Amino acid sequence: MKELLAKDIMVGKVITIGKDASIGELSDLLINNKISGVPVVDSSGKILGIVTEADIIIKDADLHFPRYFKLLDGIIYLESFRKFKNNLKKHLGSRVEDIMTDKVKTVEEDTPVGDIASMMINNNVNRIPVVDKDKKVIGIITRRDIVKSMIVKEK
Repeated sequence: MKELLAKDIMVGKVITIGKDASIGELSDLLINNKISGVPVVDSSGKILGIVTEADIIIKDADLHFPRYFKLLDGIIYLESFRKFKNNLKKHLGSRVEDIMTDKVKTVEEDTPVGDIASMMINNNVNRIPVVDKDKKVIGIITRRDIVKSMIVKEK
């Protein structure tokens, strides 16, 4: 049986985002497409970075929910709820470029799947974009794609 290559298992219709998009737009994109990360590309489709849900959460760590306690039947806020809302609005307005990882592991379409799996494990990443010679994104491979390819190969 011939060795599987990136082009054999990659998803060709890649959802991407631009570096100037807001974190709010990124959040909507991830939620609406039920995905956990996307490549960041320039206007020609060339890869600039990658951004994931984890990047949003890490950036979000500076946001602290208002602390409060209940006294009799009233709530006393120890921190301003208005301040929290303003910080949240500011956070969601930040740009993807501010939170993306710009040192992205990529492969070309003739990369063996075994090499891609090793790259994912050794670098602790869940997805690797597939690029052409000009570094334009032409596909993406996730850990799930590798697992599916193993199941198909067994049959």
